[in-house]
Amino acid sequence: MIVDRILGAADQALRTLFATPRSTRPCPVLPNEATHLGAQEKQHAAALMRVNHVGEICAQALYTAQSLATRNTALRAQLEQAAREETDHLAWTKGRLDELGARPSVLNPLWYAGAFGIGLIAARFGDQVSLGFVVETERQVEAHLQSHLDRLPPADHASRAIIAQMKDDEAAHANHALQAGGVELPAPVKLAMRAVARVMTTTAHYI
Repeated sequence: MIVDRILGAADQALRTLFATPRSTRPCPVLPNEATHLGAQEKQHAAALMRVNHVGEICAQALYTAQSLATRNTALRAQLEQAAREETDHLAWTKGRLDELGARPSVLNPLWYAGAFGIGLIAARFGDQVSLGFVVETERQVEAHLQSHLDRLPPADHASRAIIAQMKDDEAAHANHALQAGGVELPAPVKLAMRAVARVMTTTAHYI
């Protein structure tokens, strides 16, 4: 029933924003690679991980909105499964922020609400477009994560291990959405998505 799904979406929002996320997989590590960072390196790594944590907040909102809006039960199950896998990323990035002595973005409720709205809009154009939106989102996130691997302090093995696993997972989500029938989005839509992401990542780096 739609009421049950709406209540489930509200519960998911509250848990994403205010509960401690729990991962189903162990946090990735690089064997025999201890992380030792100076004060400035910690600050830089924390800013990047805060951005990644915001990305996972948005991922939960997007998948929750799209699963709420679709009438395709198989697609809903796929989106819900992807959201559960993204919960691992949410837990890993939050845990790494704690280790670095840093806080998440204070604007997380705003990021969640915005991403939820975008997810609903994408879903209104049909399942193929909604899946295409997943494909493009995950491709952009994958490129973004690669840029963070290039920018992280070389000695930050802990953050690197987390981001590398996240990058692999995002690529898998994009492939699953493509195989499920996702369509290529128009170039202006892709550019608009990049512009919105740039605003979010730039702001979350500091706030």
